[in-house]
Amino acid sequence: MDNLVTYAPIIVVVLAFLIQERIFVTPEQLERKHREIIKDVEKRFATIDSCEDLKGQITEMKDKIDKIYDCLILQ
Repeated sequence: MDNLVTYAPIIVVVLAFLIQERIFVTPEQLERKHREIIKDVEKRFATIDSCEDLKGQITEMKDKIDKIYDCLILQ
């Protein structure tokens, strides 16, 4: 117990420094940052669904172009 009383001022100073410098975060702050990151990602990157739709559209366009090419060559 005497050791605790001896080191109490140092412990208080270290804890105050950690709290002041925001070394520890609360779950609320963590959730807020998580939502900001999700919004930023949604703005910058395409989703898997939109990429798959685009691939499908490109495949359809390729098939149509091939059909047009075949019609032109046969005539």
